[in-house]
Parts: sequence; structure tokens; C-alpha cells
Amino acid sequence: MHIKKQRLLTPGPTPLLPAALHAMMGSDIHHRTEDFRNLYKQVLADLKKLLETSNDILVLVASGTGGLEAATQNFFSPGDEVLVCSAGKFGERWVELMKAFGAKATVLTAPYGEAVQPEAVEQALAQNKNIKGVFVQASETSTGTEHDVKSMGLAVKKTDAIFVVDAITGIGTMPLYIDEWGLDIVIGGSQKAFMIPPGLTFMSVSPKAWAHGETAKSPRYYFDLKREKKNAASGESAWTPNTALLLALAEALKYIQSIGMEKLVQNAQLLALATRAAMKELGLELFSSSPASSVTAVRSPAGMDSGVIVKEFRSRFNAIIANGQGSMKGQIFRIAHLGYFDFHDLFAITAELELILTARGYPVRFGSGVAAVQNVYSGVALAKEAVLA
Repeated sequence: MHIKKQRLLTPGPTPLLPAALHAMMGSDIHHRTEDFRNLYKQVLADLKKLLETSNDILVLVASGTGGLEAATQNFFSPGDEVLVCSAGKFGERWVELMKAFGAKATVLTAPYGEAVQPEAVEQALAQNKNIKGVFVQASETSTGTEHDVKSMGLAVKKTDAIFVVDAITGIGTMPLYIDEWGLDIVIGGSQKAFMIPPGLTFMSVSPKAWAHGETAKSPRYYFDLKREKKNAASGESAWTPNTALLLALAEALKYIQSIGMEKLVQNAQLLALATRAAMKELGLELFSSSPASSVTAVRSPAGMDSGVIVKEFRSRFNAIIANGQGSMKGQIFRIAHLGYFDFHDLFAITAELELILTARGYPVRFGSGVAAVQNVYSGVALAKEAVLA
């Protein structure tokens, strides 16, 4: 094989939308001009529309972690009692942020591959009326696990606490009804389902959260969300924006609107469903008991380091998938479904996995995993035809 196209198949960064890449070439506009203000207002309006929320939308120049930090700084004070749901590496990041900003965190943990249960959240809130915030990942990408954000949100909604959701890989892969479910702060990132490079984080902020922010005393400067909200009202950012990424995001939002956010979510869910079917057919075990649609985490066969599988994808096919993180490194590999992925990608990666496993001595009947993907695709196509008929 002399020609090998690189294919990015990780849960972030994800494959880029061609129209968004092209749009970035027009970034030589000044950010204190009417041209930029029109662009910025349109991006904020389109995000608000796609997220189907009446809450304020803010965009920051940062990775998703910057959004998590901003949520911590702007709405909580040192010494505040908070509840953190931790079921993986990114849940542990919430714990680290609470420690960094002096919050007093009660941590609800679940073993890697499992989800924190809503009942545990409800019980903790009932036992401690002083809890001011609840933090969770909608989709814990490190383990391929999905949390029941709806049930958690409805439980938090009954209290004075605010619900802060890291939806960086949840947006575009699972339903998120922000206003209805009481999701006070929802954080997203540019390099996930929005199909553009890393560098932007955005969030929705509810009136309940803003009220909390009035008494928050954590220090902040760059991530001052009240200042961002004031500037956004006139179509400007508080600091120098990433014009290129905003142009790209504008195109990505147009694309998502053209197909519909619900269709983007369905795409991820169908790819995840087909991947799970293929892994089962190949005799491989899913890592998560509550599998997400953003990424599928798969246990490597007994005696086989998952890092070998990841390396083989790269060296043989120039395809980049993700290894496990932390203690899961070498145990699982992860295949993403969010954003600019389609069934063509999944057919290819499943066939390649069959070849890699066979070369490593794992028994595979060629085409069995691919056939499972085909059966899911065929079943969906037939169902759609029946509806149209």
C-alpha cells in the first residue's frame, strides 16, 4: 500500500467539514468592525437556535477545559459545597477544578465503564441542602459512557443548586433539552460534533446560574462571563477572538441547520448502534455498561494490548483511533461517531479491525463485523422506505 489517506477517527479532534475549512481562509477581517459584529451575532443566534434554548450563549477562545474553568470561576466561591459526579478521567477533571478553586466537593464515583446513577444525586441533594452546584459529564468520553442527564437535571431543578453539564462530546450525539431538563450551564467545544479545529468553547447560561454568579467570589479576569455577556450584546467579544474559527463555526452551524440537529444526533446514535453490533459479532466486549453515542469503548482481546491495535491502525491504514486513558491504557480502544462521520467510515474501520485482529492471531471470519454494520444500515434504510411509502 503506497497511498494511504489519513483518517481521523478519534473522539476529538474529529474530521473537519470542508466548507468550514474553506471559510477559514477569509479570516483577515478586523474584530472591531461591522463585518465581524454581524458574524459574531449570527454565530451566537445560530448556536442558540440549534441548542433550542432561551438561555444566554457565550463563546470563548479556549479548549473545552477553558469552558469548565469559566463555569467554576464565575458561579461559585471558595468554600462552596458542591456535588461532583465522577465516572472517568473527565469526571476527575471536575474534581481537580473544584480543588483548584477551593470548593468543598462531595464526589459521587462510579467505576470506569459505569455511570453515576441519578438516584445517588437526588439522595445527596436531599441530605445536604447547602449544595450549590452539581457537575457531570453528559458523555464520559474516556470510558464511552453516557449519563442520564435528564433525570439528574430534573432532580437538581427542584433545589437551589445549579446543574453544570460538560456536554463537550454530548452535544450532537445525544438529546439535550436544556430548558426543559433544567441544565443551567451546558458547555461545548468546537472540535467535537461541530466539525472544526480545536480552539473555541461555548456555553449556555440560565437565569438561575446568573443569579448564583452575583455572589460568586472566585477570582477571574480573562474568563469573566459577565463581561463577555455585555460585549456579546453588541456583537463583540471581550478579548481578541479567533476569527478563523468563528468563520468555520458559522459554516458548520449552517450545515447542521440544513440537516437538523436531531439528524446529527441520530447519525451518531446509528453509527454507535452499528459499531456495538459489529463488536458483538467479532466476539469483543464493550467496556461501558451504559454506552454513549459519541464514542464506543471496546475491550481488547485477552492478552492483546489495545495500544497494539491503535498502532496497527496508524501504521497499516493511516487511521487514527484512540487508546484508553490512564489506567485504561492498553485495555480498551475507542472508535468515535460524533460530527463528520458516516457509514463509509464505519465500514472501513470495521474491515480494518478484522484484518488487524487476524494478523495478531485472534480468530475472525472475514466480513462478519462488516456484515453486522451492513445489517444495521440496511434495516434503517428499509424502515425509512416503509415510512415514506
